[in-house]
Amino acid sequence: MKKKNYLQLAAVTALAASLIACGGKKASGISPDGTLHGEISLSGAFALYPLAVQWADEFQKLHPDVKVDVSAGGAGKGVTDALAQVVDLGMVSRELGQGEIDKGAIGFAVAKDAVVPTINAANPVLKDLQKRGLTKEDVTRLWIRQDVSTWGELIGTADRTPIVVYNRSDACGAAETWAAWFDKKQEDLQGTAVFGDPGVATAVQKDVNGIGYNNIGYAYDTKTGKPNPGILVAPVDVNGNGQIDPEENFYDSKSQIVKAIADGLYPSPPARDLYLVSKGVPANPVVREFLKFILTDGQQYNIPQGYISISQEKISASLKQLED
Repeated sequence: MKKKNYLQLAAVTALAASLIACGGKKASGISPDGTLHGEISLSGAFALYPLAVQWADEFQKLHPDVKVDVSAGGAGKGVTDALAQVVDLGMVSRELGQGEIDKGAIGFAVAKDAVVPTINAANPVLKDLQKRGLTKEDVTRLWIRQDVSTWGELIGTADRTPIVVYNRSDACGAAETWAAWFDKKQEDLQGTAVFGDPGVATAVQKDVNGIGYNNIGYAYDTKTGKPNPGILVAPVDVNGNGQIDPEENFYDSKSQIVKAIADGLYPSPPARDLYLVSKGVPANPVVREFLKFILTDGQQYNIPQGYISISQEKISASLKQLED
């Protein structure tokens, strides 16, 4: 009898340990009275993190018995975690690759934003740079060929101040989208490697000679709508005529650049759609309800957070996927 009790205790202990190892996640579902309960987990792109946190907060207010956990770590981590079903949804700030789709990844477009070139607010050639802007050729020289070493060489002046180019060290949608602007891949990008969107922004803030690229959510302050302290967005000379024309000058505030992206005035890429990704259509009814919320009522939070709502056509296509 003692041996039997011991074996029963060992089995219970092993089960408890396995639940802890798996995070002890509670079963999710819908109660007979229609109440949602359970847990939802997201990981991935820094670009989508602030908006995902807002969606999670609003959804939890509507459904107090649901806990939504959101963590950043880069788009590459988001896809990997989603495919491994470590999380329910991966946050991804780029298009899915065919290899990922072949493994079962399904993307739901939920918002739109852009990657922008960022410089220190005390940049030594700031006035000239704001008049002239950066062209696609300029950024190719900086992040691919690296055949310029001073700001003067880049903009055609006698300035000998060195340029310090910052790049992302983590697999991320921002780098992939930035590289796609000039027909390259993330692995082609050169520069001092820094982890994460916040890391690049901080590096540029601290380096008067630095230039990097960031999602607009990390270039601008969410509350004031102005550029974050110590950092500015370098204007892009879209038409390549050697100057920033009035219609290309929309970087003073987050609302200005968001409108420019919505109007198609900022190139795409580096403007891009943002996705929540799952392995197959989610079977968990609570996750499905969360996605439906994001694609309907949740879209009202996109613009206040500095993002752009997805087109009705894409929303309808995503909702149809959830209903199939």
